[in-house]
Amino acid sequence: MSNMPGKEFNIADSGATKGTHSPTIAVPGITHRTSNATVNAALLRNIASPADVKALPADQLKELCREIRATLLSYGHQHGGHIGSNLGMVEATVALHRVFDSPRDRIVFDVSHQSYVHKMLTGRALAYLEPEHFSEVTGFTNPDESEHDQFVLGHTGTSISLACGIAKTRNAEVASDGSSAIGNVVAVIGDGSLSSGVAFEGLNNAAEQGGNLIIIFNDNEMSIAGDFGGMYGPLARLRASGGTAQPNIFNAFGLDYRYVEAGNDVDALVATFEEVRDIDHPVVVHIHTLKGAGYEGETNTISATRQQLQHTTATDQAEGITATANVLHDEPWHSDHCNLSDHEPHEGQCEASHWQNPDASLDKPEDPRKHYGKMAMAALEPRFAAEPGLVVISPATPGSNGITHDFRERAGSHYVDTGITEAHAMAFAAGIARAGGTPVVATTASFFQRAYDQFFQEMSLNRSRVTVLDFLGGLSGSDNTHSGAYDLAMFANIPQVTMLVPTSGRDFLDDLAWATLPAGAVGAPAGSVVIRVPGEGVLDAERNPELLPITGTHNADAIRSDRTFEGMLAWRVNQSGSQVAILGLGNTYPLAERAAAALAESHGITATVIDPRQCTSLDTDVLESLRERHSLIITLEDGQLEGGWGEKVTAYYANHWQHSNGSNKVDKPHNPRVLNFGATKEFTDRVPLSELNKRYGLTVDAIADAVTRCF
Repeated sequence: MSNMPGKEFNIADSGATKGTHSPTIAVPGITHRTSNATVNAALLRNIASPADVKALPADQLKELCREIRATLLSYGHQHGGHIGSNLGMVEATVALHRVFDSPRDRIVFDVSHQSYVHKMLTGRALAYLEPEHFSEVTGFTNPDESEHDQFVLGHTGTSISLACGIAKTRNAEVASDGSSAIGNVVAVIGDGSLSSGVAFEGLNNAAEQGGNLIIIFNDNEMSIAGDFGGMYGPLARLRASGGTAQPNIFNAFGLDYRYVEAGNDVDALVATFEEVRDIDHPVVVHIHTLKGAGYEGETNTISATRQQLQHTTATDQAEGITATANVLHDEPWHSDHCNLSDHEPHEGQCEASHWQNPDASLDKPEDPRKHYGKMAMAALEPRFAAEPGLVVISPATPGSNGITHDFRERAGSHYVDTGITEAHAMAFAAGIARAGGTPVVATTASFFQRAYDQFFQEMSLNRSRVTVLDFLGGLSGSDNTHSGAYDLAMFANIPQVTMLVPTSGRDFLDDLAWATLPAGAVGAPAGSVVIRVPGEGVLDAERNPELLPITGTHNADAIRSDRTFEGMLAWRVNQSGSQVAILGLGNTYPLAERAAAALAESHGITATVIDPRQCTSLDTDVLESLRERHSLIITLEDGQLEGGWGEKVTAYYANHWQHSNGSNKVDKPHNPRVLNFGATKEFTDRVPLSELNKRYGLTVDAIADAVTRCF
């Protein structure tokens, strides 16, 4: 269960938006207040397990759907989360638990951000109805919460492969013993997730493996932003034809196929699921749903000839879905004029509905991802006219990282959304670089894990001039599925890849300019460059210079006029002292300054303070210069210590130990002691950043205490 009181945040998708206001959403049975709501959910409050869903009279299923939808809308205002995807899956999830027998029938949700309704129907409804219980569930499926949850998941495209594995074991048990404790195996995957290569690998395996396997394909014409890729045209034609058009990509794999146009009609879904229950071969059930169904509809701008495409049926109204014209696009949809996370999500093709911030976050400044992401795009955009090969690549996560709708529209061919395809995005970028272009790939640290092989092969071995913007790297209060605490250990240990860790917006832009120097330019890097986008610690210090007691007055300007690219990998000594040297990497650098100030004030120690600026190599000149006047070296990093950066400093002094006699003879040896501060090798789930910093000793008091114990 949660170890973060009162929160269930996926920081990989969250972000406050300044100056927005809350929409008024009119749903029967929900009474709105400021940042709060009371939901009349008599049916839902009595659902303790899927058995209770099965026991309901059929004519009460629509009312249950309406109550769930009202609950989600209230929860979004009070708590925030992946509301839009869950609103679109209300009827499908009710139908799944009406027809199938979980947990004997295994239901695997892809990504599982759309599993809130599933949790409500499997004994966890209070976690969405009552604020005092909000902390009792995570934002994704989790077997520690319930036997109805199959896996801890938070990334894309794996549900079909996981379901294949479960079905394989069941088939083997049946072949051996004639029976199995596992019944139907169901994978639930969306059209955005289908862009992932692993999803196609799963489809390929499912077709050959055979046996019972039911793939619910939830097609809401949306990814995190838009759907991008050649397959979305044929999918649009399948929708328009009622599932009869060819080519049919699922048939092409050899899979059986059913289509349900009324994907938000619980009765239609129950009927179809009953048809495929206990089927003896793999089948895809393609359901056309409305993302954000229950938010207010977008303004009707379509022609009279398309009025019939609106969601205005009695069934929709009974289930709490308002009218919208923003459905059934003739061509694959790409983007609307909403940004993630605008606070006015609407139903249909709306990027803002992917993640809803709670009302309490209104009027707060932008988070670091959006702040520095917008800064990076503003720096790159003026170069587009003169640099045709300069391309920004996002594997489906633009809005989270400050790549706004307006920027994408202006960038045109200089911006590419590859879909949720991190491995392809990196290989694609390497191809652009090989041809002489300048690719910049931007996404979240934990998502880059999905492209690890491409970092070695296509990028490192080929010395590809690819720039990577690594967002949400380091410690954060995110879910365990989205932690960026492992990025330093991952990126900084790949040969021929340079990892930069800027400590200000000014340095961030300098690093970006250096990394994206045109091929052949004087001083350009020899290969790929990863730039860890500054996080909360750095942005807080930029907004409040008092958090930088040594250099605070020098970091006011976002862009330095005297920028040069000499010594880009040299460490920066911002204060020279003695006895103690504090090396603060990236987001921990402001802490290094505050710790030094505390040592000076309370203990009379003037510590040397160093901003390493990068974690790929050691500045041995600086390390050697510390020997004579320093007996203690402190390294700070907001990432996993094992395999991380600080251990390299420790290893350097251990491997270059000075002796008064022997091969490394000096008149007076100086071998400073090194203490490393950073994260333990562990998964953390929704633990506040302040609590993690205390846990790992990344506080002024902990550092000062460690120093005094060494003297």
